[in-house]
Amino acid sequence: MQRIDATLRKLLDDMVETMRDAPGVGLAAPQIGMLLRVAVVEYEEQLYKVVNPEITWVSEERDVAEEGCLSIPDFVGSVERFTAIRVRAKDEKGKLHTIEAAGWLARIFQHEIDHLDGILYTDRMAPGERLRPAPAKEEEEAEPRTAETASHV
Repeated sequence: MQRIDATLRKLLDDMVETMRDAPGVGLAAPQIGMLLRVAVVEYEEQLYKVVNPEITWVSEERDVAEEGCLSIPDFVGSVERFTAIRVRAKDEKGKLHTIEAAGWLARIFQHEIDHLDGILYTDRMAPGERLRPAPAKEEEEAEPRTAETASHV
């Protein structure tokens, strides 16, 4: 269990800044060399700072979509994920929350929680699936930053 204190809150704030600068829509502590179970996720103007997140429920339905990662820049690959999940986690103040996530938000949370478990999206790609070059940066910058247009989850 991760202790929540001023140092951890500062780390979460720094992670948000790093994620936005990348740009990405999620960042897990192991991606920046911190072996802590914390992550940040931002989707549709909603920011989540989660401590000790765990997926407590998954839908039967799954879908396949292209993912990228700040840990593997400039490449994407197709990954199958649950279309809806429930995540239990503490916030930066130590309050326990249950987050209902569907669609891209569910995908982002699954991607970031995988990082906390030592799993990269490349580990979840279908057999025979290959990494592909990500869209050119100029194309990405021309569009607003959303989960659908950001190539890095």
